[in-house]
Amino acid sequence: MSGDVRHIGAFTVVWLCVGLTAASGQTPAGDEAPTLALRASLKSSVLLSRWPDDADLFPDRASTTGFWRLRVEPTVHLSERATLDLAFEQRFRVFSSASSGAGAGVLPSEAVAPFRLRQLDWRLASSPNAEWRGEIDRAALHVHLSGADLTIGRQAIGWGRGVLFGAVDLFSPFTPLEADREWRRGVDAVRADVKLGDRVSLDTVAAFADTLGRSSVATRLRGYAGKADVEILGGLRARDLFAGVTSSAAVGDVELHGELAWFRTPAAAGSIYAANDRSVVKAVAGGSYRLPFGNGVLLFGEYHYSGFGATSASRMLSQLADPAFHERYLRGDTQILGRHATAVLASYELSPELTLASQWIQSPVDGSGVVVPSTTWTLSDRWSVVVSGYLPYGREPDGVTLASEFGASPLAAFVQIKAYR
Repeated sequence: MSGDVRHIGAFTVVWLCVGLTAASGQTPAGDEAPTLALRASLKSSVLLSRWPDDADLFPDRASTTGFWRLRVEPTVHLSERATLDLAFEQRFRVFSSASSGAGAGVLPSEAVAPFRLRQLDWRLASSPNAEWRGEIDRAALHVHLSGADLTIGRQAIGWGRGVLFGAVDLFSPFTPLEADREWRRGVDAVRADVKLGDRVSLDTVAAFADTLGRSSVATRLRGYAGKADVEILGGLRARDLFAGVTSSAAVGDVELHGELAWFRTPAAAGSIYAANDRSVVKAVAGGSYRLPFGNGVLLFGEYHYSGFGATSASRMLSQLADPAFHERYLRGDTQILGRHATAVLASYELSPELTLASQWIQSPVDGSGVVVPSTTWTLSDRWSVVVSGYLPYGREPDGVTLASEFGASPLAAFVQIKAYR
């Protein structure tokens, strides 16, 4: 590692130590908003993986990956109506082999973020088995006007009603199986949320990329009536025409939600996957219910369909090799490699300090799936520990051909210690 990189690291450690000690975001006299508030978090994680017995795809069956994420989030209150949010993140990864790079998730955790004019994500140092990166993940000005909220800059945007999946989530979604993911990555956008009435609002987003053809403009009209809400969406996502509708409602003790989206995608030159213009549909249907057992078991269930996905597991790797599909995959156009997925999430608070959860995702096409049991131990307001397991099942790959969607997933264990300030 060069001397310059060592100087960067030393400066970062000193700056954080001083900042965490001095800038605790205390409210001054008079209960006015603080001029500067600072939040910080440090996550230390390890992922142990055992890949399927397939030397062609996984020459190293056993792999270990270590993660460290240091995130500092200053918030500057410029006035009663204006706030500046920033987030700086450093990521350090150590991995035993190339197989460990993808982890247990479907979307690569280090994929280039979509909808950014400049990534502002730098490789500070690297070696064959380690990488240190720094990123500006938030840099947004929030202005609160009479009847409208305006946000300009790098920000997180999440649309839709889905819990585990999304059909209308256009801006940097991630798969529910992805390990070490807590924050939605920021996109460079201008967003205006205008209140049209007591129960109606219009949310418009222009998200920018390095080229106009990769940028997006979309609008969401939202309305509420009683225990139900409806959203109507439309616009241009990259080069796709887009329209969608979402709704959620409470029916007794059950919450129901659904999303439906239509995309008109242009032909991509040189692509087999996208050789012609076509219409693509995505959909999510689900609900939640709290079982009256003990402290209450919270259940979520969802079905997801993605017309962007492969029709069978045997086609998944060939589609990933197609540049048009690969671009959509990295952008998050599809959260699953196939077309169908069912998912169940259950959580139970055993005590204020201990929460148990389990997630089950399955392909109804080939019967493969992954079960993810987890435990969260909250030691205090500033410390917590998460332990998870990834238990895949399904037909394992045959050479370089997948026999099932999740049969190529690793058997894995994930442990993470979180510290907050």
